[in-house]
Amino acid sequence: MKRREFLSLSAVGAFSVLPAVRADDVSNETMKAAARIIQKEVDAGRLESAVLHVQHGSKQFVHSFGKAPSGDAIFLLASITKTMTAAGVMLLADRGELRLSDRVMKFIPEFSTGERKEITIEQLLVHTSGLPDQLPENSDLRKRHAPLSDFVKAAIKTPLLFPPGTKYKYQSMGLLLAAEIVERITRTPFPDFLAKEVFKPLGMNRTALGLGRIKLSNTIRCQTESAAPESGAGSAEAKKWDWNSPYWRNLGAPWGGAHGSAPDVTRFLRSFLQPDGKVLRKETARAMIRNHTKGLGAKRGLGFAVGPAGFSTHCSERTFGHSGATGTIAWADPKTDTSCVILTSLPSGLSGKTILKPVSDVVAEAVKGK
Repeated sequence: MKRREFLSLSAVGAFSVLPAVRADDVSNETMKAAARIIQKEVDAGRLESAVLHVQHGSKQFVHSFGKAPSGDAIFLLASITKTMTAAGVMLLADRGELRLSDRVMKFIPEFSTGERKEITIEQLLVHTSGLPDQLPENSDLRKRHAPLSDFVKAAIKTPLLFPPGTKYKYQSMGLLLAAEIVERITRTPFPDFLAKEVFKPLGMNRTALGLGRIKLSNTIRCQTESAAPESGAGSAEAKKWDWNSPYWRNLGAPWGGAHGSAPDVTRFLRSFLQPDGKVLRKETARAMIRNHTKGLGAKRGLGFAVGPAGFSTHCSERTFGHSGATGTIAWADPKTDTSCVILTSLPSGLSGKTILKPVSDVVAEAVKGK
């Protein structure tokens, strides 16, 4: 298969059975195979909505499934949000308003008791700060519809799980405090900062932290029956604060509260594949997708996961991206100039094995070595 032939098929709208293709037209056949994996879950009644967006060089494939009205459908991105939050932090680094080596307490003075006074901004972004993923009082905060400022206050005081910098442990609260630092420096609400400084320059017109100008009715419903434990686990008692609630959709949690479309997420990924300086300096963009946790049993960039683990064994070591508990995944491989975004309504506890991983494998294998 010649590189320029890949993804010659472009489709937007509900899935339909496509006509047979020539035996040598591997590109079309590959993308139809990926689409069939998703459509199978829709047909079985397990998946309500999804969008697949793949770009290889200048060629694109975009397809919507189930209740998703188009390839521009807006989903709750969950932890893909972390990559966008990190980009906002690094924008201030580019401007000289902070350094990765700065201690958090420089900007949050009350974050200065015990070992936490040693925590750096970099450790917040690469999950080595010792902070927990979710707060012990997470459910109580959500149940009473606490403002984000209450999460910040609790994160500042919460016990550390280990001495800073000694281990890797995935933690959302580090990204929360990183966003708090940006707010304190800029004196601007973080959702507004991202909208103006990151999303607008990249043409991400269907993306917001929280809902912003997006109407809740214009977003895709999450299938909360299989939600993550910290998001209610599908309990009827959690309906007022789960992923679909107006409270959570409006909260703007910088670790998991962004909404966006697959084309917009692709634009974001490709700003790192081919950095052009619209938001971040080229050196900064490259630094964000480089491993910063050597020797700690994980490969993490600044806000990104790096390497093939979690995406596909067919991806190269240079791959970067992130997944989300709501049933989302976004990755890009500089070696093949390929990006893959899969947004679904089915939580990753179920869609990971049936959709996200299998589809990523099909796409990554198709471009491997090309």
